[in-house]
Amino acid sequence: MLDHISISHQSGLILWSRSFTPTFATLAVSSSSPVNALVRQVFIEGKANEDTFEKEGYSVRWTLENGLGLVFVVVFPALLPLTYIPQLLQRTKQLFLSLFQPYLDQLVDSLSSGAVAADSALLLLKGKIVEERWDKIFERCLRSCEGERKVGKPPVSLHRQAVTAAPEVGSPALLEDGQNPLTAEEIAKNVQALKGRIKGRAKGGRARETSMSPSPSSSPRKAPSNATSKLMRKWGDSPVSAQDMAALDYSSPAPPSDTAPVDVEGLVSTEALGTRTAAGAYEVADWDFGRAVDDLPTEEEILARRTSKLTIVDDKADHAPASGWSAMLSRLTGQKVLSRVDLEPVLVEMEKHLMSKNVAKEISEKLCEAVGTALVGKRLGSLSSVKSEVQAALSASMTRILTPKTSTDILVEIQRKRSAVSAAAAPDAPVDPYAITFVGVNGVGKSTNLSKVCFWLLQNGLRVLIAACDTFRSGAVEQLRVHVRNLGALGDEMGMGLAEGEQGRRRVELFERGYGKDAAGIAKDAIAYAKENRFDVVLIDTAGRMQDNEPLMRALAKLVTVNNPDKIVFVGEALVGNEAVDQLSKFDRSLKDFSGAGAGGASRRRGIDGIILTKFDTIDDKVGAALSMTYVTGQPILFVGCGQTYTDLRHLRVQHIVSALLSA
Repeated sequence: MLDHISISHQSGLILWSRSFTPTFATLAVSSSSPVNALVRQVFIEGKANEDTFEKEGYSVRWTLENGLGLVFVVVFPALLPLTYIPQLLQRTKQLFLSLFQPYLDQLVDSLSSGAVAADSALLLLKGKIVEERWDKIFERCLRSCEGERKVGKPPVSLHRQAVTAAPEVGSPALLEDGQNPLTAEEIAKNVQALKGRIKGRAKGGRARETSMSPSPSSSPRKAPSNATSKLMRKWGDSPVSAQDMAALDYSSPAPPSDTAPVDVEGLVSTEALGTRTAAGAYEVADWDFGRAVDDLPTEEEILARRTSKLTIVDDKADHAPASGWSAMLSRLTGQKVLSRVDLEPVLVEMEKHLMSKNVAKEISEKLCEAVGTALVGKRLGSLSSVKSEVQAALSASMTRILTPKTSTDILVEIQRKRSAVSAAAAPDAPVDPYAITFVGVNGVGKSTNLSKVCFWLLQNGLRVLIAACDTFRSGAVEQLRVHVRNLGALGDEMGMGLAEGEQGRRRVELFERGYGKDAAGIAKDAIAYAKENRFDVVLIDTAGRMQDNEPLMRALAKLVTVNNPDKIVFVGEALVGNEAVDQLSKFDRSLKDFSGAGAGGASRRRGIDGIILTKFDTIDDKVGAALSMTYVTGQPILFVGCGQTYTDLRHLRVQHIVSALLSA
């Protein structure tokens, strides 16, 4: 809770200032300002070596930049022990000097050239302060310092009590709109009044306790006149009748699913819709981290402006003395050879940075170790720093990891399978559908993102059959039934509800056999039904299961072995870090081990073919799960889910992920 901050020159020029309360804004321009008192009683009297200065309920802290004659001052209520003030002053000074060092030098030089030159230099500096958005940079720095102050319980609770108790002690209250804030003097008075009232209550309480004596008898309590008589309890030893069931039924009759109204406008987002290519194919939009145009530079980037470049020389002890020309040439061409000692501090910081972006710890360590090994012995360019070299090498390494090793164009794969089967079979023979199985742990959004993929396929003119193979979770079949109903309504709205030339066949249908059945058998029947009815794609929904549950993993491997889907997609959350590696690696290993068991199992051995990351709209730039999952299996990220509508599906581009991971 600051009241004021200012940056000024020892000559009296105020370079920048800001007041945080209307009361202090008025006080700051008066002669009784704590900042003016600081100048008169501390700087002029030569007491600048003191740590703190207090004036009329305000505490003043400052730091000096003697080289330029700058004074950085912070004012806050004396009752508030703000422990982050020294750090705030130091970081503010570093950032301000890094941003405006040339203009400050020009201002200092102009002070000896006359008032006109000084006014011109000051005007130029203030214009640069506005251009660089120093106000926002300081606000971010202030929030960062306040956030780093970890305290369990506020050390002074009386202050807050005094503020809330102000109306009771006769002081002006702090209005909700902030138009009449309490001053430091009023707060101090309220604290004293509150202490007195607390003491008075304590004395009165003790007096009452001593004066009160227990009554030997008490009058009988009368029941209120409007009290109702107690109802007799019904025990569960008698059979439940139809009347009892009707009395417990508070639900209203639900309309049939076929006639239930569908809010079509709420199912899609026009802003999230993809685009169509020249060939007419519908492509989902890209997830773009892209920093906004008005984003501020990071503190690290600001401080780097003031950091001098490395001196590029060859410091070998046994090197022969070089001539002036050769020494100059070596500095220009770069002769610094990177060693493990040079790289270690940067690699440690980079590893921490990756873990802060949700990259698994093991993956972060391996990446940084590989980058360090690749850079040891490399000559550093004359215009490069160790950190820039590490970032460039890490960016190249992450790009190699994230670049897909196989095709991620599912539409091309669907068309390729249809063409291959058509060439080998009779012209009118039904074609085997393209089957995609969705697997993952509980609650990650498999059914929801399956429906988003279904919408994308429908937009590309394909007929889709959804197989409800989650026969364990209550409501799983009903959830898919609602999705199919919604997608059908969307198809009718967009003119794609019926397949062309199929005499009323729907583009999307649900294949279900209820609960408690064998999921592998349901998937097999669904694929046969899809082939018979000429569906293009079968989306197989499976029950969520933990990666350590061997019986359920064997059942999943059985489904894969019996039906041999074209693609096995792992659906995982983007919120997890180390857990992502454990989930995906155990799913992949279990599928490969159990599907490849038995005679001739090598040909049936299957693993994860692709990944869908869900809840991507909740993580900002902490996209480390994408790198961790791709690093484990080498399989690509097919889509990311980032919203609540059927259009909230995105493609993940490699460069966007790398930019997000390396961003501050």
